[in-house]
Parts: sequence; C-alpha cells; structure tokens
Amino acid sequence: MKTSIALIGFMGTGKTVVGRMLAEKLGKEFIELDAVIEKKAGMPIPEIFRKDGEIGFRELEIEATREVANKKNAVIACGGGVILNKINIDRLTKGCVIVCLAASPRVIIKRTSGDTDDRPLLAVTDRARQIGELMKFRRPYYKRSADIAINTSRMSVNSVVDNVIEKLKADES
Repeated sequence: MKTSIALIGFMGTGKTVVGRMLAEKLGKEFIELDAVIEKKAGMPIPEIFRKDGEIGFRELEIEATREVANKKNAVIACGGGVILNKINIDRLTKGCVIVCLAASPRVIIKRTSGDTDDRPLLAVTDRARQIGELMKFRRPYYKRSADIAINTSRMSVNSVVDNVIEKLKADES
C-alpha cells in the first residue's frame, strides 16, 4: 500500500504550498525535493544551473528522488521537471500516489511573476512564450505520470488540499 503522495506539475501550480498544508492535514512529513537538491549540492538551484547547467541539476534531481521516493507517510513536492526522467517517476510510483497539479499559462505567469531569480528556466525575456513552450512539451509527461490530476487555477489552497484528500479517499475505495 502506498503511504506517500508525490505532487508533480509545472512551476507555479502550488506544489509547495499545497504540499505543506496537505502534509499537515494528513499528519505526514513534508519534503520539498528542491530543498533536498540544494542541501545535497550545497548551493541554491539558480547557482546549480549557472555552474552545472540543467543537465547537472537533473542528475542531482535523480539522486534526490532516489533518496526520498521510498519514504513512508510523506508528501513530496517535486520540481516541475521531475517527470522528464522516467527513472524518477518509476521510483516515485512504487510508494507514492502521484498527484499532478495544473494551472493555466495565464495563472502560472501571474503566480511566478515575482520570483524570476529562483526560477532559472524563466530567466528569459519572453516568459509567456517560455512557459507556453515548456508546458506544451511537458504536458504528456505529466498526464502519463499522474494517478490524480487537479487544476488549481481557480481554487484556493484549502480547496485544492480538500480536493486531493477527497480524490485519495475515492481511489482507496
């Protein structure tokens, strides 16, 4: 039986904020995969990207996913690109129900507008275009990986959390 939940989805869909609240409500440990990667690397993600590029970051992400995928009773907020490496999803699938959070490009642009320094893939002049292209490329990966999908565009954090819990219960029965 799967006791953990892995939240996947594009940046700005609410994985961290929903994950924290979900873990609290369910009495589970909260793990943010990006924080595990930063600790492992000894530097923030933007610096990893500057120093080692996206490939270096993805290698660290695979290691970090291997470390946390077998945790029991955890809510794991994964980075938006975790789905790009099948090995990550294969590992997470073993012990986690995978919940994909989605949002419209417009909502994502709004939610990520204040944090360009923390999101290396959005450090471009045409953020809207970049978001659109990345989302289009990643959409099939999210779809294929998710057990449950929830669009967070028009929902409060509380509503998303309640919705996840409701769908988890429905999946159990």
